[in-house]
Amino acid sequence: MMVSGSTEHGGSFLSQTPGSAFSPEDFGSDEQLMVQMAEDFSRKEVLPLVERLEKQEDGLMPSLIRKAGQLGFCGIDAPEAYGGLGLGKNVAARILEFLSMDASFSVTVGITSGISLFGLIAFGSEEQKQKYLPRLTGGEWIGAYALSEPNSGSDALSMSTRAEDKGDHYVLNGTKMWISNAKWADFFLVMAKIDGEHVSAFLVEKGFPGVSIAREEHKMGLKGSSTARLVLENAVVPKENLLYLPGKGHHVAFNALNIGRFKLGAMSAGPARQAMGHAAAYALDRKQFGQPIADFGLIRAKFADMAAFYFAIESVLYRTGANIDAAFDKSDGSLDQNRLAAEEFAVECSACKILATELEAKIVDECIQVYGGYGFTEEFPVARIYRDARVSRIYEGTNEINRIFLADRMVRRANEGKCSLEASGDSFLNDLTGKAYKRFGKDQEVLGAISDLTLLCYAEQSARLRAAKTGELGQAAHRRFANWANAAGAAKYAELTGESVAIPAPFPQESGLLAEAVYKAGGPLRF
Repeated sequence: MMVSGSTEHGGSFLSQTPGSAFSPEDFGSDEQLMVQMAEDFSRKEVLPLVERLEKQEDGLMPSLIRKAGQLGFCGIDAPEAYGGLGLGKNVAARILEFLSMDASFSVTVGITSGISLFGLIAFGSEEQKQKYLPRLTGGEWIGAYALSEPNSGSDALSMSTRAEDKGDHYVLNGTKMWISNAKWADFFLVMAKIDGEHVSAFLVEKGFPGVSIAREEHKMGLKGSSTARLVLENAVVPKENLLYLPGKGHHVAFNALNIGRFKLGAMSAGPARQAMGHAAAYALDRKQFGQPIADFGLIRAKFADMAAFYFAIESVLYRTGANIDAAFDKSDGSLDQNRLAAEEFAVECSACKILATELEAKIVDECIQVYGGYGFTEEFPVARIYRDARVSRIYEGTNEINRIFLADRMVRRANEGKCSLEASGDSFLNDLTGKAYKRFGKDQEVLGAISDLTLLCYAEQSARLRAAKTGELGQAAHRRFANWANAAGAAKYAELTGESVAIPAPFPQESGLLAEAVYKAGGPLRF
């Protein structure tokens, strides 16, 4: 087994095991204070207003964003020179996790502070940043990201929105669909093709001539967030509002998505945390057969699984975030260096998105089950969390597209000499994943199975590294996650190869220890 220092490169987790990895316990006291402020803001300012937010009461969401901006939550990782706090992307994600107890607010603040902002920070000119960033980081403006169209979703580069160069300005025509924050947004990061061919990024204000918003979509969940179409009819955009270079908008779009997928992992963790808290309180209070249902073995097993899944989500997220920060720390701040830094851990960002959203779904589903019939009614909060969680596996690249991207990206990086597909042999899953890459092909089912093995390998390794420094409780969480991940990995390997493999002897389940810790914490494990 090859063990390296803590320095990592994108995709290196397969061939090397770092000596340590960052985890939530490693945030400093000042960072922990910011996280606590975010939790307090969610509990005191957002959660009491959920029913009003769900009805999209006029002015309510924008007023919350202004309050969040005044506390610095809309510009956590934006430069101080433009009104941000100048912190790293890792602590920004941790703060976002605790701002995400209500998913509708999470989407609104997450896009304003994240995917609509990142492209401007990384690729904007000094004049563009001076003009727009302070209003976004301060919460005065709400931002939106406009890539998808009615006929181009996952195939984003097939967009039909056009931009015509008119000398001192561009004229944009087209319709963008599924635009989060559309109704409230003052600022849109829009992708369009110059002369119908060259994908380019534009900074579009809502007040520009020819810019309008179509009706709100009637969604299954996220009812408190705005989702609508952005209509561009001979929209006039000043020449200086072209972002980065003509024909290079795909760099802006996809690197914003890389970081966005990482942060979406945190945005998916927050609602799962909230659901666990509700379900734990209910299980302790609800009595059947003369005792709290929290005491029943199968209920304890559910909470033990939730604890293990959440432990893995956090382990993957904050290991990845620390590595992203390290990549940006090495950048000289130039546009090309920013692009390379954002691309370095694209594989891990997709892994964060897939793992967090799918484990969120498992956690929230089990929370519904703990409630029994009551969980299926709108009288209890888990029903809303369940509805809201479903879209996480769809936006910012469906999980299917992310699976295809993940495996393909690993192979491309290996072919470029940037990582190795030779397994380090540090675990059962690591060994299976190395073997799986020898079966690499373009068939989507093959890519999907290889990606699943890859992200399970990364998650188990991340949880194991974290467990080494979180005592018996963390080790129990890792052992339970490893049992599940090993079984899931063996099934995927058999699906890929037709060969069955012997799963390592399972670790003790330790349901009681983990469940009691969840009950005590009122949610995910705390160390």
